[in-house]
Amino acid sequence: MGFVLGLTGSIGMGKSTTAAMFRDEGLAVWDADAAVHSLYARGGAAVSGVARLVPMAVTEAGVDRPALRLALEADPSLFPRLEAIVHPLVADDRDHFLAREDGDIVVLDVPLLYERGIDTECDAVVVASASPETQMARLLARPGLDRAGAELLLSRQMPDRDKRARARWIVPTETLEGARAAVRQIVSEIRGSLGAHNRRDR
Repeated sequence: MGFVLGLTGSIGMGKSTTAAMFRDEGLAVWDADAAVHSLYARGGAAVSGVARLVPMAVTEAGVDRPALRLALEADPSLFPRLEAIVHPLVADDRDHFLAREDGDIVVLDVPLLYERGIDTECDAVVVASASPETQMARLLARPGLDRAGAELLLSRQMPDRDKRARARWIVPTETLEGARAAVRQIVSEIRGSLGAHNRRDR
C-alpha cells in the first residue's frame, strides 16, 4: 500500500469535484458516499438494518434516501443508531480497497474523516474548502434540500475552520482552475517526497 491521502470537506465544499480531479491525476480514490450508496441499494448489506430502524425509508429498490433524510430531520436521535448499522459496513469496504490497491498514492474520500477518526489511517489529509456563502448556495441548489435541512447536515460535521487547521493541504474550490492547480501541486509534492525517501533507502 502506498501513501494514503485522506480527502475531506464539509458538505457543499466541492469535495466530490476535488476527488474527481485526483482521479484525473491517475490516483485510485475510495468514495465513502459511493460505498454507502451501494450498501443502500437493493440487496445491499445495510438495507435490512435500515428497514428495522426506519421501515418507511425502505422500498423494493432499497433505501429511499430522501425518506430517510426526512425521518432523521424529524427525529435526530436516529442518527447514532443509523451510524451503528452503516459505519462498520463502510469500514469493511474501505479496508478491502486499501488491501487491493497498490498505487504509490491512494485517496480516501470521506466526509466525516475527522469526526470518525479515520485521519489516523492516513499519512496526510487534504481539505476541500470554499466560503460559507458559496457553500450554502451550493447546498440550496440541491433538489429537496432547504436551509433547515442544510443546517441540520452541517451541525453533524466539524466546522470548516477546524478541518482547515488540522489538514496538511487545503484545496480552494471557488474556481475549478484553482482547485485543479492545487490538486496537481499536492500530487507533485507527495511524489517528490516519496522519491526522496526511496533514494535515501538505497
